[in-house]
Parts: sequence; structure tokens; C-alpha cells
Amino acid sequence: MARLPRAVLYDPELFGIALQRAARLVRVKVDDFQDLRIWRWFTVAALRVVRLVFPNVVVPMAFSNPAYLRELRAGLARFEPDVVHLCLVAPLEVVHERLRGRGSDPVRDEWQYRRAAECCAAHESDEFAVRVPTAGRDVGVIADGIETLLTGE
Repeated sequence: MARLPRAVLYDPELFGIALQRAARLVRVKVDDFQDLRIWRWFTVAALRVVRLVFPNVVVPMAFSNPAYLRELRAGLARFEPDVVHLCLVAPLEVVHERLRGRGSDPVRDEWQYRRAAECCAAHESDEFAVRVPTAGRDVGVIADGIETLLTGE
């Protein structure tokens, strides 16, 4: 975050996982926490609070349902007109290779592999218009490209 002054990373996945586990306690099966309306509402509300303290908020989140992305972007637009939406992309084979590199197994971790396929397919849509290719690129090069996109320099 050194490249982006006064920035913070906000990962709404952590709350989503907690919500998903809480739903299971009351015997509600939730395949993806993004399906929970309360998660989407809370994510917008939390970002509004975080934005009061930090001028730059980075949200690492993969969406495969464009309606959910639109809902979050519309919620953010109510209080923050300058949202920059970037979509880091890689071919599905590269994403699978990264998953295996983290110790994921296609059988044991079927959900991760299915989700990766859904996201890679969705990210071809125009709703994910500003794509940042990551395959075969060093993290520093990717960061340089994002910095150029943000600053125009």
C-alpha cells in the first residue's frame, strides 16, 4: 500500500465467511456468502465508514454475479462518486495453477475450482471493463500498471 498514500485494504470476504458460518448454525445452507443480501448491504455500509477515515480504500473481491457487483457499485456511488473498478484477470488454467500452488486440490476444494471458473467466465463481460492482465507478470509490474491507470502517468 506504499504506492497509494493513506490507503487501507478492506477485505469484505472475512465478514462474508463469518455470515456464511452463522447461517449454517441456524441450518441455512449458503453456497456463496455473496448471495446474502445482508453481506452486500454490510459491505457498502462498512466501506462508507472506512472511507471516512481513509481517502483510498482497496477492496480485493472477485464477483461472478454482475447483479451483485452493480448493487455494490450503486451503493458506493451514493457516497463516493470516484470509485475505480479494476478487474485483475488471468486465464483459468493460470488460476488453477495458482490454487494448486497454495495446496488446493481440485477434488477436495471443488468449490474453489468451480468458483474460479465462474469468475473467469464472468470477467469476460463488459461489466468488468478495466481488466488488468496478471498471467506471467511480476507483482511489481502489475502494481506499476495499476498505478499508471490510477494516476494517468
